[in-house]
Amino acid sequence: MPRTRVLLVHGAATTARIWDPVTELLRADELDVVAPDRASSGDLAVELAALADDAAGAIVVGVSGGATLGLALAASDRMLAAAVLHEPAVGSLVPGLLDHVVAGYAADGVPGFGAALYGPSWDPTMAPADPGAVGRDLAMFRRFEPSAPSPGQGRVLVTVGELSPPARHQAAWALHDRLGVEVRVLPATGHFVQHDNPGALVEAIRSVL
Repeated sequence: MPRTRVLLVHGAATTARIWDPVTELLRADELDVVAPDRASSGDLAVELAALADDAAGAIVVGVSGGATLGLALAASDRMLAAAVLHEPAVGSLVPGLLDHVVAGYAADGVPGFGAALYGPSWDPTMAPADPGAVGRDLAMFRRFEPSAPSPGQGRVLVTVGELSPPARHQAAWALHDRLGVEVRVLPATGHFVQHDNPGALVEAIRSVL
């Protein structure tokens, strides 16, 4: 019997390496884990096309920008087994959600961006080698507007960190109210869950298996 595939989608200022702790836990569950390095092209259609084949029939898991791409995949004609999406962008549902990240990038480039978005446990070695990738991702995610999951789509679970600021909680519940997705608060973590508390994210993934 084929193993369940889990597609892990990283966000801006990180690479697929950021998933290593999550990957180790999921492979212990005998899941087929796929964690590609994104091109960070700045073009949403290009990013979704690159993920589409691996996403079909898979549990799509994303954090931050990766969650934003997962939300877009759930709204597409690509049928997912499920999605677990931690703190995606929500466009005009919560204006200003990314303002502090924009300010960090304007003040100090990639280091300022990473510190503002992920907090003190992020460091510049986690970013992609191409510094332009972060700027392209930021522009793309600032343009994003969420849409409802496609009819017949698998479960879509949006998570938010217990320690995240109020705007992140507002964003998660706005997606629930407008788009009908499920919401769960993950304990003892903020935005950078796959690094700071991977076990909490894995428990959420297990809940949709």
